[in-house]
Amino acid sequence: MNRSSRQGATVASIRKAIQQGLDRPESPAPSVSLSSRTANTAPDLFEQANVNFTEKKWLWVPHEKEGYIAGYVVSEDGNDMVTVHLMTGRDVAVNINVTERVNPPKFEKVEDMADLGYLNEASVMHNLKQRYASNMIYTYSGLFLVAVNPYYNLQIYGSDYVAAYKNKKRTEVPPHIFSIADAAFHDMLHSKENQSILITGESGAGKTENTKKVIQFLTAIAGDHKTAAALTATGCSLEQQILSANPILESFGNAQTIRNNNSSRFGKFIRIEFNFAGQIAGANIEWYLFEKPRVTNQSKQERNYHVFYQFMKGADKSVKDRLLIDKGPEGYTFTRKCRQTIQGVDDRAEFDTLVAAMATTGFKTEEQNDLFRVLAAILHMGNMQFQATRNDEAVLREQVAAEKLCHVLGIQLSDFTRAVLRPSIKAGRDWVTQSRTLQQVLLSVEALARSMYERMFGALVSRINSAMSRPDGKSTFIGVLDIAGFEILEVNSFEQLCINYTNERLQQFFNRTMFVLEQEEYTREGIEWNFIDFGMDLQPTIDLIDRTKPIGVMSCLDEECVMPKATDKTFTEKLHGLWANKSDKYEAPRFAMGFTIKHYASQVEYSTEGWLEKNKDPLNENVTRLLGNSSEPFIAQLYSDYADGQSGTPGGGNDVSSSGTRVPTTLKRGAFRTVGQRHKDQLNLLMAQLNSTQPHFVRCILPNSEKRA
Repeated sequence: MNRSSRQGATVASIRKAIQQGLDRPESPAPSVSLSSRTANTAPDLFEQANVNFTEKKWLWVPHEKEGYIAGYVVSEDGNDMVTVHLMTGRDVAVNINVTERVNPPKFEKVEDMADLGYLNEASVMHNLKQRYASNMIYTYSGLFLVAVNPYYNLQIYGSDYVAAYKNKKRTEVPPHIFSIADAAFHDMLHSKENQSILITGESGAGKTENTKKVIQFLTAIAGDHKTAAALTATGCSLEQQILSANPILESFGNAQTIRNNNSSRFGKFIRIEFNFAGQIAGANIEWYLFEKPRVTNQSKQERNYHVFYQFMKGADKSVKDRLLIDKGPEGYTFTRKCRQTIQGVDDRAEFDTLVAAMATTGFKTEEQNDLFRVLAAILHMGNMQFQATRNDEAVLREQVAAEKLCHVLGIQLSDFTRAVLRPSIKAGRDWVTQSRTLQQVLLSVEALARSMYERMFGALVSRINSAMSRPDGKSTFIGVLDIAGFEILEVNSFEQLCINYTNERLQQFFNRTMFVLEQEEYTREGIEWNFIDFGMDLQPTIDLIDRTKPIGVMSCLDEECVMPKATDKTFTEKLHGLWANKSDKYEAPRFAMGFTIKHYASQVEYSTEGWLEKNKDPLNENVTRLLGNSSEPFIAQLYSDYADGQSGTPGGGNDVSSSGTRVPTTLKRGAFRTVGQRHKDQLNLLMAQLNSTQPHFVRCILPNSEKRA
């Protein structure tokens, strides 16, 4: 293909439209606008100051609130001190060593920040800010693309834009996510190598939206849209099925958070597969780090997963009657204590979109109802009420919710209440009945609800993969990684360690890739250079987390999970003994129970409260055995690894893998797979896959924490 061919709109018109945020007439506008911010063009730095750049010595001065403020030197006062007149009108005395140089006007709003004459933090931030204020949300920084979330629908993704970026070199068109996708596609065709596009950033930065745009572009330029042979059994094309997978995943895997109204609460690696002719030949989704706690606990400013609200508000009355759902979100414990609606979003309409997407993907009505059955079961589960007797034994306060739950799950009420309240456990060779306290029962029910939702999600992804799979004709693939970025919360727990460990590994991959390419460029230019592995900078932190000798954080946690009398406190003390004062990446806090790790992005203090239970992720096997023998086929399938009491290990028998298939969590000699072990295995497979590809990088940035356009 001739990548320089001029198709669609002219480059000049596309540049102008991107700057103004206006789509072409032929391009369908998004149905919902998050704001009505008008197009504008930010004046450059020197227009604001109304001064000539060459007449002054300009510096960036650090500022506590603004980050940096530009100004020019009024006087040099000796001992490295200078007086700077800031653009705010004030004169300040500052040490010149803490300032940065300002770039000349010709570098204002530059498309590639690698071209900046002075490449410093202040200039990078200024360039991004100026471009963002002019509706130019995409900017290159050397080999990767920076995307700043505009928090409203810039209409620069229509069919004209696809045509304008197809077969174009990066230097011929303005920065855009389509340009990255086109580069990956052509690199795949040219080199016959698998490609990957890594889209990273914190929650709310726009990772999911940019992932959707990549898939939109690839299906538009590489789909077989003409032949009848391209249609599936549903009468839809493979490309339509790939696009329809997204609303399904968003309904079941996305939720409203403080920072984002449509936050993806799991990581995913979407593999778009191509044949030798460069046409799409299939797709596959792998998922990581699913946020299970959200199923049962949310903050007041957030919501449970979208699908709960969509189902309760949008499903036919006959479906809800069959599943005994007779209330709205405010009537169920797992959806009542948080927000019920999202401004500008119609959950009923979203449910219709979900059902249509499932039909396109090939879900039969019975399969859809199986998924809704699980949702109803979880809602009923949350409404069960227990109380404690004088002997501190838990009993059911009333049976209505439990009866509804057992009806929906296809199990007997008497068997279920016995399994929950007085489960049988093995003591030596004998089975004994054990009464449970109120707290034990409540935790057990929540764990069951989270387990059921995660297993359903795994089965859902597996079903989508089955619909998109094609046995023949695959040659190469482009994988798109959308995964949670580095996290620092008020209280950082086991989940944050897993996320930050993942990002530590991905940052190491980025460093090695970027600096290897840069050093190869030095070699081609004949520059004498001793090769440096910049990825090794992060290795001490990675070793601290996942090393086995001496054991790191995760291995230490796994060891404590099999010790009879281990607690979170003994785990923390053991960790301090292994690493305190022995690694400059590890610190033991003076008072709190936990530890601090110095990551590449920041120092994070972790609280170790509840880590042993989170890592073991135990389930009441008396209940899971009942579910494995349920009269409802889908429920029995979800817990088939527990059918007939086959599992006897803590934490369960089999789990759902990232691709939706079942993988054993039990090992020889009665050992079991912990959450940490499973995550490490998943991550190692992901990194092996990424290392076998030619990567492209997109970094998404959050402009503010108020979701403000």
